[in-house]
Amino acid sequence: MGDLANINWSELGFSYMKTDKRYISYWKDGKWDDGQLVEDNKLSISEASTALHYGQECFEGLKAYRTKEGSIQLFRPDENAKRMQKSCKRLLMPEFPVDRFVNACKEVVKANEKYVPPYGTGATLYLRPFLIGVGDTVGVKPAPEYIFCIFCMPVGPYFKGGMAPVNFITTDYDRAAPSGTGKAKVGGNYAGSLLPHAEAVKKGFADCIYLDPRTHSKIEEVGAANFFGITKDNKFITPISDSILPSITKYSLLYVAKEYLGMEAEERDVCIDKLDEFTEAGACGTAAVISPIGGIEHQSKLHIFYSETEVGPVTKKLYDTLMGIQLGDVNPPEGWIVKVK
Repeated sequence: MGDLANINWSELGFSYMKTDKRYISYWKDGKWDDGQLVEDNKLSISEASTALHYGQECFEGLKAYRTKEGSIQLFRPDENAKRMQKSCKRLLMPEFPVDRFVNACKEVVKANEKYVPPYGTGATLYLRPFLIGVGDTVGVKPAPEYIFCIFCMPVGPYFKGGMAPVNFITTDYDRAAPSGTGKAKVGGNYAGSLLPHAEAVKKGFADCIYLDPRTHSKIEEVGAANFFGITKDNKFITPISDSILPSITKYSLLYVAKEYLGMEAEERDVCIDKLDEFTEAGACGTAAVISPIGGIEHQSKLHIFYSETEVGPVTKKLYDTLMGIQLGDVNPPEGWIVKVK
């Protein structure tokens, strides 16, 4: 293991930090250039860029982990690459090739190796790939040029004092339209979520629960994360809908529940008025892996799942197994781990 940056790893939160290098590639005249690592963390773009005016941009989030032996690995980066390609298709942007995406992630991690936190600190290296429309365009149409970039920074464990359940409240706001951009990881979905999140926090909740935009009767997402529940007969259930972001963590948990814990696992509708079918519930995503849900308030009634203070046993097992795979402590399914060094 080389020299590490002089950072108090245990004090890290989830905030921006300028690291040494980032990857950048430009699309012009119908093709991507070769791409390169650069030191400058500022982009120079036209004031008429479509990313600024019409939201023609998408992004991803993934992590690099240091194992007990000191090697560094990425978790399913090809899935992030494929999801970004789907987002690009939805916004008429050129797709960045999967193999180049994965290699660019590896390059960024290697170039910033001293920022990859040590094993056992709970901290990881977070990578943020993004793709934006740039160039001189004022009409509502696709941009003439694009920039693909990946930067990274070390981030602390999501739960500072250990994993603990939090409560959520349903909102009347919609995260996405029924046939809109909910499936794509685009900035507009997140800009629209800032107000509902702030209102939920003001009421004393961690975030809000978005119901399906068509009928407001089924759970779709938990803030910026996906929902899952464990039924009384030990099934892993997660919502299905065309306006939910296909979370890589969620699909990984579906696999882990089935193949590692021997549970039945399925995607199906989750009705907000049938929460009592679940003994445990959680939100899942890249940042926290799993946030256990203590309770959900809907129409002024708080439904408690396993406990407001303790993590349920199945949720804990799912978390430990997936984290174990990511950190190299549990044998991974084939193709899930990409070694950086």
